Amino acid sequence: MPDHAPQPVDRQLPTDEARDLLSLVRDIVHREIAPKAAEEEEAGRFPREIFTLLSEAGLLGLAYDSEFGGGDQPYEVYLQVLEELAAARLTVGLGVSVHSLSCHALAGYGTKEQQTEHLPAMLGGGLLGAYCLSEPASGSDAASLRTKAVRDGDYWVIDGTKAWITHGGVADFYTVLARTGGEGARGVTAFLVPGDAEGLSAAVPEKKMGMKGSPTAQVHFDGVRIPDSRRIGDEGQGFAIALSALDSGRLGIAACAIGVAQAALDEALAYATERRQFGRPIADFQGLRFMLADMATQIEAGRALYLSAARLRDTGRPFAKQAAMAKLLCTDAAMKVTTDAVQVLGGYGYTADFPVERLMREAKVLQIVEGTNQIQRMVIARHLAGPETR
Repeated sequence: MPDHAPQPVDRQLPTDEARDLLSLVRDIVHREIAPKAAEEEEAGRFPREIFTLLSEAGLLGLAYDSEFGGGDQPYEVYLQVLEELAAARLTVGLGVSVHSLSCHALAGYGTKEQQTEHLPAMLGGGLLGAYCLSEPASGSDAASLRTKAVRDGDYWVIDGTKAWITHGGVADFYTVLARTGGEGARGVTAFLVPGDAEGLSAAVPEKKMGMKGSPTAQVHFDGVRIPDSRRIGDEGQGFAIALSALDSGRLGIAACAIGVAQAALDEALAYATERRQFGRPIADFQGLRFMLADMATQIEAGRALYLSAARLRDTGRPFAKQAAMAKLLCTDAAMKVTTDAVQVLGGYGYTADFPVERLMREAKVLQIVEGTNQIQRMVIARHLAGPETR
């Protein structure tokens, strides 16, 4: 059975330009993304042409400065675009979020010369990025990464392996965190590595529970040689740059999670009003009505929280705690809502003929990526009660 089109969300948008932007996104979703989502996910096909289309439409650099090809949009607008894309296909919504994350280091910490040289192609020139922080033995403990960059005159030579890299093997550029100094966070530096660099290769993509259309792979650096002009920020500043990027990236994950949850609720509502048992629609039964009410409430609460955090970011106020809260609440809500949507559809929900089983599988990864939800709780608690005592 084909996917139902997501019901338009009544959004609070700050400008007429933002409303026009959301209309453009919905048109692209309706024409280009949603009709092929289920089939292409089942086939494990990466929709590179969709990212090219989004770049041409100015949707890959929305939150960045127009001076370098961005869209000058506040984060509260950018995140609602992500939500719309993820509701249609998480591979696309999450892919845009990861691309934006991979541009963050250069946009926020690069020199004017670096930004002028690289950002226009990254933000609106058809390029696609990847973010390389995690490694096979350092996921949540990212400061213990082992990939090394050794200075050789005016160049750096990078050796090591990154893991769980979204767009690994298909990206045009990689923002890479590598060790240039001693142990711990202060020995890490950020680099911008071109996707065709000699010595860079990707492993066979992981076989995943969901998001089969999005390649996730280890990326190997075997003597990759890049000029010092591709170092971003100061030596030893890389981990601070990475954490700054992740604060914003967590809001992207939160928005994607609410998109997935909204899509699941739309499917559950459509089924419950059409499916008849005992002579009437199953939506008439109180037990199911209460489930739908709880699902909708969790979605609205998650959306309100990520938008509140985004507005703090847009006004230049601290938002790290709220970003962690939004990532935690929204992704847990997505897991609960998609699971309940499968329950609403009963046996049909457990089949691939209906999209809710795919949405449930996709929701799970959102509780893991860009900081597990256990790590989010640690971040929140640190803001509330200070660092842990040893």
